[in-house]
Amino acid sequence: MNGSLRDNVYEALRSAILACDLAPGEELRELDLAARYAVSRAPVREALQRLEQERLVSVLPRQGYRVVPIDIADARDLFGVRLALEPACASAAATEASDGTLRALDMFRAARPGIAFIDDNRAFHVAVAEASGNRRMADTVRELVEQADRMVRVSINTVVGRDTTRLVAEHAALIDALQARDGRRAAKLARAHIAEARDRILGALMRSAVILRPNDKNQKKSGDRKI
Repeated sequence: MNGSLRDNVYEALRSAILACDLAPGEELRELDLAARYAVSRAPVREALQRLEQERLVSVLPRQGYRVVPIDIADARDLFGVRLALEPACASAAATEASDGTLRALDMFRAARPGIAFIDDNRAFHVAVAEASGNRRMADTVRELVEQADRMVRVSINTVVGRDTTRLVAEHAALIDALQARDGRRAAKLARAHIAEARDRILGALMRSAVILRPNDKNQKKSGDRKI
């Protein structure tokens, strides 16, 4: 099987899940997905297996797959890891990144409004992580930020109609600290920025009637559509 075909199907399916084109909780069938991407079932099956390892899909016995629902406990865990890793990345970037790499962050001093801000925000956090020079941390941050995007898109009211000026200002302050080679301040700003995002997104998710919560006793019943 052509490797690029396998990768293309995987990337397309993963992007559709992260963008919520395939909604959290939605059931997936190999035949339908093969038709959607105009391929055989083999690359679809392999893509679904890879996505299961990433905890983006789960197996439904004798039924196929399902896009993993978003739940509050997982969201807390995700932001807990980000709070541990991203300040460390910012601190390392302040001392390890080249001047050119840090100057390139200036492109994030402005951002597009509304939905487009999700893409700009993701790119900024990934760029800072990559500037650390630690590939393992950067790869983990990339995965976490992408999965956090899914939560933002579900609780879309956290972005649509929201003034992103303050969030961009927080990015700019972090860029200033990085370019000043002030690792301690960069880590502090990164931690505060992520903590604020955590509180905002968790609050929005908690207000949703279709989010899985730790005390949901019937959350695993088949036929329930959970996001």
